[in-house]
Amino acid sequence: MATNPNPAASNGTDPNVQDVSAFVQNLLKEMQSRFQTMSDSIITRIDDMGSRINDLEKSISDLMAQSGVDETSPAGAGGGDARPQ
Repeated sequence: MATNPNPAASNGTDPNVQDVSAFVQNLLKEMQSRFQTMSDSIITRIDDMGSRINDLEKSISDLMAQSGVDETSPAGAGGGDARPQ
């Protein structure tokens, strides 16, 4: 029977294995932190975009009310954009 010259390597406590394991764990933590930061940024941008869309809808509604256009009429119905078919 051959004996293992480094018995610690057989049970996974080799310093190189520990170094690689620590490196991978740190890398995963850093990646998780970056993904969380990006996720938060995306959610903030989506919320901002939603607010801007709501403001635009209100402005359009106000303009339509000022011009006397009926909001319930379908878009393009009776409009001046008649194209030959």
